[in-house]
Amino acid sequence: MPATVITITSGKGGVGKTTTTAAFGAALALRGHRVCAVDFDVGLRNLDLVLGLEKRVVYDFLHVAEGKAKLGQALIKHKQIDNLYVLATSQTAEKNALTNEGVGRVMEQLRAEFDYVICDSPAGIEHGAMAALYHADHAIVVCNPEVSSIRDADRILGFVGSKSKRSEDGRDPVREHLLVTRYDEDRVKCGEMLPVNEIKEILSAELIGIVPESRSVLRSSNSGVPASIDPQTDAGAAYRDAVAHFLGETKDPIRLPGQAVGNHPQRGFLMRLFRRG
Repeated sequence: MPATVITITSGKGGVGKTTTTAAFGAALALRGHRVCAVDFDVGLRNLDLVLGLEKRVVYDFLHVAEGKAKLGQALIKHKQIDNLYVLATSQTAEKNALTNEGVGRVMEQLRAEFDYVICDSPAGIEHGAMAALYHADHAIVVCNPEVSSIRDADRILGFVGSKSKRSEDGRDPVREHLLVTRYDEDRVKCGEMLPVNEIKEILSAELIGIVPESRSVLRSSNSGVPASIDPQTDAGAAYRDAVAHFLGETKDPIRLPGQAVGNHPQRGFLMRLFRRG
């Protein structure tokens, strides 16, 4: 069966798309799925950095798209997480270097080799973002609980279905999901951030998770460790819960940050993995 393509997108930058791509990819791989995380942000490459793989990039997405390298040469396997691979992008090319034909060839190869392909999209509606959305089966829109972020997320949702290959082929539409990041309950109570119920009223996508504002996310990114595999933080639990909701493994209500974490079957493994660093 061909891979499911998930595009992580947003209306504005700085909301946590790359962190979410790394966290989602790691959590899916830890469930035994074969996963490739793909960086579509040409010129602003960060996914390899967040995953601690920046020193191992030799060939990138553009090399494969242009026929200058084979896919197997460009894929980087994560050292600690089995089944997780990364396809970095160019740090020097122009954003319009991604052609529809080249991207299509690479995506066809990725669909044949993996269970899930997760596309880390640039923010907004620029060329790379549209290229990432075009191939999506699912779109996860990441936003902060702030008015400007919600407005921009709403704009992106308007492009998701209309710009997709699924729409062109007459297939079922891209499934739209919402992930709220940097949520702070105290700031919500003070009126500085929007509450979740208002966000859900504004945005029609299915809410799959709420990730709290947390220094642990920044620490994870700086150390090249996906936030979802940290077994001791609310943010790590929130990302794992989001993946469980995405996969339909749970019908439990979305937990607000600060509520009891509960048991996670992977906790023992995650503790061992985290001690390796």
